[in-house]
Amino acid sequence: MSSDSAQLTGPDLRQGIAFDDLQDGGMLAGHAGGEPVLLARRGEDVFAIGAVCTHYSGPLADGLIVGETVRCPWHHACFSLRTGEALRAPALNPVSCWRVERRDGTIYVQEKIEHAPRPALSSPRLPRTVVIIGGGAAGNAAAETLRNEGYSGGITMLSADESGPCDRPNLSKGFLAGSAEEDWIPLRSPDFYEEHGIDLRLATRVDSIDPANRKLKLADASELTFDALLLATGAEPVRLAIPGGDLPHVHYLRTLADSRALIAKILTARKAVVIGASFIGLEVAASLRARNIAVDVVAPETIPMERILGVEAGNFIRQIHAEHGVRFHLGTTAVSITERSADLKNGENLEADLVVIGVGVRPLTSLAAQAGLSIDRGVVVNEYLETSVPGIFAAGDIARWPDRLTGQSIRVEHFVVAERQGQTAARNILGAHERFDAVPFFWTEQYDLQIAYAGHAERWDRTEIDGSLAARDCAISYFRGDKKLAVATIGRDREGLEAEAAFERAIASQQR
Repeated sequence: MSSDSAQLTGPDLRQGIAFDDLQDGGMLAGHAGGEPVLLARRGEDVFAIGAVCTHYSGPLADGLIVGETVRCPWHHACFSLRTGEALRAPALNPVSCWRVERRDGTIYVQEKIEHAPRPALSSPRLPRTVVIIGGGAAGNAAAETLRNEGYSGGITMLSADESGPCDRPNLSKGFLAGSAEEDWIPLRSPDFYEEHGIDLRLATRVDSIDPANRKLKLADASELTFDALLLATGAEPVRLAIPGGDLPHVHYLRTLADSRALIAKILTARKAVVIGASFIGLEVAASLRARNIAVDVVAPETIPMERILGVEAGNFIRQIHAEHGVRFHLGTTAVSITERSADLKNGENLEADLVVIGVGVRPLTSLAAQAGLSIDRGVVVNEYLETSVPGIFAAGDIARWPDRLTGQSIRVEHFVVAERQGQTAARNILGAHERFDAVPFFWTEQYDLQIAYAGHAERWDRTEIDGSLAARDCAISYFRGDKKLAVATIGRDREGLEAEAAFERAIASQQR
């Protein structure tokens, strides 16, 4: 989504505003030359950048300034106020930047600044070739970051998928619901990879890795050498081994092809059974209801999302779905599927001409295990995302890293985390020696309900709710002992950003 259609608000910044009217740390949305512009002040410095996030067009003026950066309130993308550079996913493109002039106590926004690309890196220690296994969020972000950092060596991205890197969160949200066009889904066009010298090979599988000889063997028996390797193989859906689980009307959702097939089936379906009350299952349920498909949700838990969001939020989410006509069958599981129905363990028989299974995913670690890398419920990496074999990195759904916020080794299956890990891994491949300390973040959209979550709480012993779930205006904090581990927000985007920044300060304080 672009900002081309953004409405112009606020003052014409070409005409100037009083310097004293903009407080230190303050922001002002205005426009210049027919484009929306964000004016931001840090001390005596005033910056002018594009006012609209390049990810989903969020209003940056409603975000948060941290240092010389501004963060988008919607999905926590981060931009440099000084250059407009997109510093942190999910935004991949920069915002524009304008020259600011200050005279006689007045600030004037002048011409747009064209920033030159970074000079090419030159060091004998740089890898001559980088190979990325995986064409998802982490792999794409890594390839882009290598080029953005000035790396001019060879980059090869091997993806088992038949489609290029895509906006996977949208597959169960807007795209499935019919509110997002398919041309919004690819992260980049095929031309982008060619123009940036990224050799993207789709429908390409790797059979084995030879770490000692820095060599890969592909499924077609060809070989590929590398100096540095990033494993970003992602995860695959957990499949239900029940009678009828492989019938044509039974679907899983992971890839663009999966979403296309599901949409094609929706055109003739009337009643759907969704097995699993995870985020993917509930987002699919909401999207199916948007297309007027009757939906039954089946799950073994007694409260949807209780393990992730707690009892109160889980009951609230169930109520929202019930208000939209979804019927829940909780505390039970599906034991068989026929062409027209699903049989449950509790004896119920649910009519269905469409079944969608979303019972979790499994990290794809077999290649790493074959290569002799350390495995522990994922691929074990250090704080720099490097595996037990020097020069081989891992990022995304497969990576288990030491998280300093929780003090635990964690693995997270979130799109934004995968992108940010890809960015950090790429810089470390180039020798940056940068810790991965980004606070995990994800969001879910179900109907008109949006929940953002910053932090990571696999286990907690209490929650605190500030505000009202019913009013869709609250922040839920998750604690273990006296330590706050995560915050979920509804209708409080800025508070979610502030929580993320507070977690970052807590991490930084550990380094002192």
